[in-house]
Amino acid sequence: MRTRSQEYAAKIFEQVKNVSEEERQKYGSLAHRLPVLVRTAGLAQALAFVEARGGAAGKKLLAHLAEVIREDELLRQSREAQLEEYMYLTRKVLTALTWYKRFAQSVLGVEATADKEVGE
Repeated sequence: MRTRSQEYAAKIFEQVKNVSEEERQKYGSLAHRLPVLVRTAGLAQALAFVEARGGAAGKKLLAHLAEVIREDELLRQSREAQLEEYMYLTRKVLTALTWYKRFAQSVLGVEATADKEVGE
């Protein structure tokens, strides 16, 4: 039996290694920045920001994230969830985002200094 983190890692690795060359930099930058956005602005606001300003790479990251944590309507869930569910959803997202950030570095070769490109 594998832990949730191990399951996330395996799925996320497959997703990240299949990100196109054109999207690697933006996707990786978002993967680095999104955990900080979730912690500072909250889950719903952070996801809305990525949806609005992340372009195609942002939409891909959100779709990947929703697939990994098994929430088909992640953005809607983040807006409509009651407090306990919202907190649980936030924990699941942050656990997954840890792996996106690690694989952005190791697989995509995107370092944290690329964060400034998000939203441009």
